[in-house]
Amino acid sequence: MAENFKQIANNKKAYHEYFILEEYEAGIELFGTEVKSMRLGQCSIKEAWIQIDKGEVFVNGMHINPYEKGNIFNKDPLRVRRLLMHKSEIRKLSAKLQERGLTLIPLSVYFKDSLVKVKVGLCKGKKLYDKRDALASKDQKRDMERAMKERY
Repeated sequence: MAENFKQIANNKKAYHEYFILEEYEAGIELFGTEVKSMRLGQCSIKEAWIQIDKGEVFVNGMHINPYEKGNIFNKDPLRVRRLLMHKSEIRKLSAKLQERGLTLIPLSVYFKDSLVKVKVGLCKGKKLYDKRDALASKDQKRDMERAMKERY
């Protein structure tokens, strides 16, 4: 069975600001009007972060615009939403988060068939010189590809 992917939101800032050590896939608990709004691409995870509290995983700062035809059924756009993960994954993540400098960041939100999924990254913050190195290598790669294209 072929899976159908549709990207809703991508957190490009996370790839610039953090080293992504591990990635996990999680479901998300949403209401009907939130899903309808997501089908229209009305979601932002730029300022979002994830926390583990009492064995449950929550995403904070994720903005889902209210559905225009939802009237009284619309929820708060910035409310805290629960992520759905296996208990063993949650235990493993909470143990790793005890290390200094590690955090959980939502990397992308997408539809997998008809379900909304969140790609969660276990991340470590980059220093300024790491960001400079990444930009320099990106520029070098772009220049090399340009030279190869001109040559052929």
